[in-house]
Amino acid sequence: MVIIPAIDIIDGKCVRLTQGDYSQKKIYNESPLEVAKEFEAAGIQRLHLVDLDGAKAGKVQNWKVLQAIAGNTGLVIDFGGGIKQEADMKIVFDSGASMATIGSMAVKDADTFSEWISTYGAEKIFLGADVKEEKIAVGGWLETTDLSVFDFMQDYIKKGVNNIFCTDISKDGKMEGPSLALYQKIIARFPDLFFVASGGVSNMDDVHALKAIGCKGAIIGKAIYEGKITLAELSTVF
Repeated sequence: MVIIPAIDIIDGKCVRLTQGDYSQKKIYNESPLEVAKEFEAAGIQRLHLVDLDGAKAGKVQNWKVLQAIAGNTGLVIDFGGGIKQEADMKIVFDSGASMATIGSMAVKDADTFSEWISTYGAEKIFLGADVKEEKIAVGGWLETTDLSVFDFMQDYIKKGVNNIFCTDISKDGKMEGPSLALYQKIIARFPDLFFVASGGVSNMDDVHALKAIGCKGAIIGKAIYEGKITLAELSTVF
């Protein structure tokens, strides 16, 4: 299983939110590059980089952080937050991202997103499915749609997307354990998908449980920063 640490950025700093709430912000490090180098030194190969300023503004903001990490590490970076226009996609790839992380855009402007899949290639897309009670949520998790997570994934798998991560928003940042039952249903439905779990991981038992049910990867954030999981422990998984 691939371990994908998350670095969330506000004002160029490494932070974490709880359930996407900007008022519940905690700064962990002034230098995201320093954090990324620590991950790489521990043997980590992937990085999930989230521009929270960009997500709020609806336009990529922290591309210089991406540029610095891509230029000074060998990490394979997926970058998301504020990718709404073609210009944002260009900035993200020009700044060194291997994949663009797309969430709400895939729901709210499916036509444009489908064009990006054709233009850049499905392998350059890391599709995020934010879920509440098996329904897709958008707009910083403030709005739950009637769209089933299974239908959402099916639509884009048909278009070639194979890298998808799913976040149960009731779990994110709370370190109460991941949504194993939901993930099992997704994996059973789409066994060939490169499926990545996101949210809720609180200890190594959670990591082993995700691996046991067939998750291809796990995005882990707060548990690392709070010292609940060490990088040395994670190195036993990949």
